[in-house]
Parts: sequence; structure tokens; C-alpha cells
Amino acid sequence: MRAVLDANIYISAVLSPSGSPARVVAARFAGEFEAVASRRLLDELDRALAYPKVRARVAAADADLFMERVGEVTSRPADADRSSAFRSRDPADDYLLALAHAHRVALVTGDKDLLELADRVPIFTASRFLELLERGE
Repeated sequence: MRAVLDANIYISAVLSPSGSPARVVAARFAGEFEAVASRRLLDELDRALAYPKVRARVAAADADLFMERVGEVTSRPADADRSSAFRSRDPADDYLLALAHAHRVALVTGDKDLLELADRVPIFTASRFLELLERGE
């Protein structure tokens, strides 16, 4: 299985090591599925790890190590040069739809604007994605 993990999944994993997002990231680190991320997604994650609210709970060195580890286990194609047929209520999220569409992979997110499209596009919450992994889908 292959998937794009939204930056919010990675951030949630760092902030709550026992939650579903952390289990998704751990599954990726264990090689249970392939993660796809573009430069834009990795840049967004890097910026989010530097937010004061996150930095209050995650040391800069730990954030750097996390980014390094994510980069090691993530396929990094170029940013999608075409868009998806679907649009989010938040246009800033459309690049995730385009990335998932271009590489024909699922999108795992906690973003409500994206999850609204789950009936038409393969978009999953972290807990739902874990269920799919466990069933080998």
C-alpha cells in the first residue's frame, strides 16, 4: 500500500506518541507501507515543526531528527504538476489532492476539509488507514 501522509499526521504523531497518527508513522518507519511526499509537503512539515506551539513540546534537535527520519523513509517525487478533479474547501490543501491523484495513492489526514471528500476520493483518517493496513488492503 502507498499513501500520502498529510503534515498534520506527522505533527500529531510527534505530539501524541500513543495516538493513531503515531501508529501510522510507526508503521511507515517499520516498512509496512510506502509514504509519498513532495518537497512542498516536506517543507510544510518542517515549518509546522518550528511553530512555537509545537516547539514548546518538541526540541529543535528532536524535530530535526524526525525530519531526517521522515526523509529517509519517504518517496519524494516532484510536486504534482497537474491537479486533481476534486477541490478542498481550503485551496491550500489542493496540492495534497493533486499529489495523491498523480501517484494514485491514498491520502491520510486529520483535516476536516479534506475528509469531506472521503466519499469520492481515497482519503482516510489515521485510524481508518490503520484498519486497512491490518486487513492488508
